[in-house]
Amino acid sequence: MNLLLDTHILIWWATDSSALPPQCKDLLADPNNQIFFSSLSIWEVAIKHAKGLFPISSETLWRESIRAGLLELPFAARHASKAETLPPIHSDPFDRGLISQALEEPLLLVSQDKAIQRYPLQVLSY
Repeated sequence: MNLLLDTHILIWWATDSSALPPQCKDLLADPNNQIFFSSLSIWEVAIKHAKGLFPISSETLWRESIRAGLLELPFAARHASKAETLPPIHSDPFDRGLISQALEEPLLLVSQDKAIQRYPLQVLSY
């Protein structure tokens, strides 16, 4: 499967948090899956870590993700254009960007966010 991790899933994975469900850990460890992280997640972490809201820096998260073999998905103009067309279910611009990337690529989005699950896309939630 081709999976896109939302920011919280990515952080939980990188910090080995108990918040990451065991089924999700298994999915991320499966060598048959291609795991993507978005450049938007790194930007979100940069902003929120500086405010003390996230436990890991953007630099550490980015380097750990690359070291582990995750694939970086840059946020492109086509993703921004897609985000503009999304219904106003979710107001978080980072989540709207991830949704648009998952729809455009297409990728299965791994997220615990209930608002994301209301969009017409494939979401894995545990």
